[in-house]
Amino acid sequence: MIVDFHTHTLHSDGTQTPAQLLRLLDARGVSRLAITDHDALEAYAQLDLEAQVKRVITGVEINTTYRHNEVHILGYGFPLDSPVLRPALERNNAERQLRVRVMAERLTSAGYELSVEEIQAESLPGSPLGRPHVARALMRKGHVGTIEGAFRTLLRRGGPGYVPSTYIRPHEAIRLVRESGGVAVLAHPGRLDDYEIIEELTGVGLQGLEVFYPSHDANQRAYFRETAARLGLVMTGGSDFHDPTYNQHGVGMDVDERDLEGFFELLGS
Repeated sequence: MIVDFHTHTLHSDGTQTPAQLLRLLDARGVSRLAITDHDALEAYAQLDLEAQVKRVITGVEINTTYRHNEVHILGYGFPLDSPVLRPALERNNAERQLRVRVMAERLTSAGYELSVEEIQAESLPGSPLGRPHVARALMRKGHVGTIEGAFRTLLRRGGPGYVPSTYIRPHEAIRLVRESGGVAVLAHPGRLDDYEIIEELTGVGLQGLEVFYPSHDANQRAYFRETAARLGLVMTGGSDFHDPTYNQHGVGMDVDERDLEGFFELLGS
């Protein structure tokens, strides 16, 4: 079956409206989906969830940091009005605002003049800001030719615009998702520097691994499939779609429905 449990809209660092994203998912034939904007839930206000109840799963991607790793926790199937989850998302967004301000200052000092206002113009008012918005602003100013170039030269670790993130820890994100009645899944585990984190997070309530992910090669998929079985974790999959140009693989992941049974059971669907 074709599913996509990891997508983004312009309510975080994607470029598509929720309606535009849904059109892409429809064209791909995606049967089950979630919008997982970074630290934001606003996209769901633009969807008719009652009409899509059997297709759409509520979701969010919570940015966390731990042991020099950026660890992203995907939460699924929670109520959108959760009084537990929203304060944590607001705290992460306050950190994002501060981080972007420091990035702009460092880039300007290095000769790449950029203002916070120019970065904010790349996002909806009040939406979470991140490096993709900085990259787009740098490209619009003519400092770089591509978003990839911005990341490769200016925003990478050690680059003049790099500022380490100080988000909440993944342990807290997992706890908050579960206390909200949701399912906590580790996003794109292949991007971790330290795979030992997976077992540690399982000990504090992690429930799933995003095994099926565009940049995971066959060896990684096999490894994470075995890890999920060994630790009793469910498997999920998603495209991590942000933009048609940047994500040339598009939306949707073709996953054997049997590999998703555990995930669907946790969701009660």
